[in-house]
Amino acid sequence: MDTKKIIEGKKILIVDDEKDVLESLVDLLDMCKLDTAWSFEEGKRLLEKNDYDVAILDIMGVRGFELLELAKKHNVPALMLTAHALSKENLKKSAEEGAAYYAPKDEMINIDVFLADIITAREKKKNSWTKWYDRLGSFYDKRFKGTNWRQESDEFWKKKLKEFDGS
Repeated sequence: MDTKKIIEGKKILIVDDEKDVLESLVDLLDMCKLDTAWSFEEGKRLLEKNDYDVAILDIMGVRGFELLELAKKHNVPALMLTAHALSKENLKKSAEEGAAYYAPKDEMINIDVFLADIITAREKKKNSWTKWYDRLGSFYDKRFKGTNWRQESDEFWKKKLKEFDGS
C-alpha cells in the first residue's frame, strides 16, 4: 500500500496544544492539505467552517473528546493521537465515542499509515479498527502489560472489530 499516494492532497485538521507535535505532523504530512489548531476553540471553529477528510485530535489540553463529538457531527473521521492520555480507559472511550483510530504519539512517525488506514476503510465502507488492531494491538499489549486489556473488554472488542463502519 502506497500510503503517501492514498493521503496525498487530503484535507487534514490537526489539533494539539504542543507546538513541537504540530510542527512534526506538518513535516510528516507535507503531501496533505493541512489546517492546524493549538486550542479547543480554534479546532472547533475550523471543524465548523471547513470540510476535512480526517481530523487528528490530541486528547489532553484541547478537550479532544469534545472535538471528537464535533467531528462526528460533521462526518469527519477522527484519529485520537495522545501521549499523556494513553490508557486502556481512553482507548476504549475513543472507540466507544466514535473515533476511527487511537494512536500513541510514540508512533507518530507512522501517521501516514494510520491516515491511509482510515481513508481506505472509509472509501471501502469498512471498519478502520480492524487495521488499527492489526497494526497497534501488540504495541498496546506491551504498553498495558499485565492489565489483560483485551480480555477485560473482550466482548466490546469482538463487537467493535466486527462493526460495519458504513459512514
